Amino acid sequence: MSDSTFYVTTPIYYVNDAPHIGHGYTTVMGDIITRWHRQRGESVWYLTGTDEHGQKVLRKADQNGVSPQDWVDKLVEEEWKPLLETIDIANDDYIRTTEQRHIDGSKAFWQALYERDAVYKGSFSGYYSVGAEEFVGDDDVADGEGDDEGFKVSKLDGSRVEHMTEENYFFRLSDYQQKLLDFYDANPDFIQPESVRNELISFVSRGLRDLSISRSTFDWGIQVPWDDKHVMYVWIEALLNYVTAAGYGVDDERFKELWPANIHIVGKDIARFHAVIWPAMLMAAGQPVPHQVFAHGWILVGGQKMSKSKANGIRPDEIVDTFGSDAYRYYFARALTFGSDGSISWEDMHARYHAELANGFGNLASRVAAMIGKYFDGLLPAAGETTAAEQKVIDLVAEAVAEADAAIEAVAPQDALSAVWQIVDELNGYLTEQAPWQVAKDESAGDRLATILATAAEGLRVLAVLLNPVMPKASAVLWDSLGAEPTLGALADQRIDAVAAWSQLPVGATITKPASLFPRIEAAAE
Repeated sequence: MSDSTFYVTTPIYYVNDAPHIGHGYTTVMGDIITRWHRQRGESVWYLTGTDEHGQKVLRKADQNGVSPQDWVDKLVEEEWKPLLETIDIANDDYIRTTEQRHIDGSKAFWQALYERDAVYKGSFSGYYSVGAEEFVGDDDVADGEGDDEGFKVSKLDGSRVEHMTEENYFFRLSDYQQKLLDFYDANPDFIQPESVRNELISFVSRGLRDLSISRSTFDWGIQVPWDDKHVMYVWIEALLNYVTAAGYGVDDERFKELWPANIHIVGKDIARFHAVIWPAMLMAAGQPVPHQVFAHGWILVGGQKMSKSKANGIRPDEIVDTFGSDAYRYYFARALTFGSDGSISWEDMHARYHAELANGFGNLASRVAAMIGKYFDGLLPAAGETTAAEQKVIDLVAEAVAEADAAIEAVAPQDALSAVWQIVDELNGYLTEQAPWQVAKDESAGDRLATILATAAEGLRVLAVLLNPVMPKASAVLWDSLGAEPTLGALADQRIDAVAAWSQLPVGATITKPASLFPRIEAAAE
């Protein structure tokens, strides 16, 4: 781990088309994790971006009658950068592979490989998938069926493959089989989850072949520094974004500050590139290897992996337009187990939105503020004697905070939210049992009424802080409604390790009833 900065990355997304919820899922999970680390008070750097070279982009631009640069510029500005705003991403950097810093850093890295005799010139003859931008071994090629009849297809992803022969540069990947296996053994958490780790160890154990890493039949890419007839193979160049964005080859101080990365978050279908090829490249260049590659599962819609060909792709803005960005972020963090495949549906989103957000969390905030407004003129009362009922809430909050923090450390956002939601459920149960609306009828029980509502307000303070990494908009509204900022400071400055300390809200703070955090939605979108 770098000493001073927690550095997290998403894959850089290939710009051949518009983003879908798979891209949104990866990016939101990384955002939640980095926001949580910021809430700890840590220095954080969160990187995302776009992969803009390669044969597929070149062909797509040609089909649209524009230059490849104009094509990627349009997609990035109209589709990919707006995604970050749609799902409320707080990234610190955005890397494009057409940027000069990436071009310069990539050339410097390749020069290091060349000088260390990690690459050599050869000739490749075999199958290539333009759709996946991937070389495909003969054993993974089959005859196409249906719409693909008459073509060869990749068994790996079903994309059509083309047979090609061209002069390439090769990376001596075969030299790193045992080095990788030794590294995996010494760093058991490097590949997560365990299922992906086992799969990749098995893959490497079967033997590694040298890897073609350049193309010489088209020019949309970064030129190999010592041979301008070749451009870097798009996948190999794309992997370099993690170091070029960190300053490799152009800013040594920045690179020292950020590298090695703490976590590369990727989809499991690209784990092999990140956990086999990438560490071998870094070893070859004499650079430290990231601390972890975490591969999440597929999002299933109707029991099938989402894809355009199945017409089950969903755009993030379709969901956000219906439920809002906070609910989008909450749903994917709560409903899916990070690291496993998971199914989603509009019906499940609708049900969770109302049961957990509108009725569970939103209604809790609303009724506590309403009762303080009604019984104490909107000013937070001083709590009286703490009974066993209040102590139960206080103890559960402390336990839930510790559980949630440990879950984030384990890259398990779904477990973190489950822990936090114990507080929501406990506070709702506490109010039901203590029935402040009944206590208010007894004029002699003013101290007891104050204790109940002050306890509930304190619980909401804790929730505002813990849910800020997940639902920043609703948390900001709640923090404001609690009148917390004038005394406690900005929500972003509240620290996870101090949040469970009780009685932080100042007596007399102005409590206002917030606008509905999660207004009801009458019917799920179809």
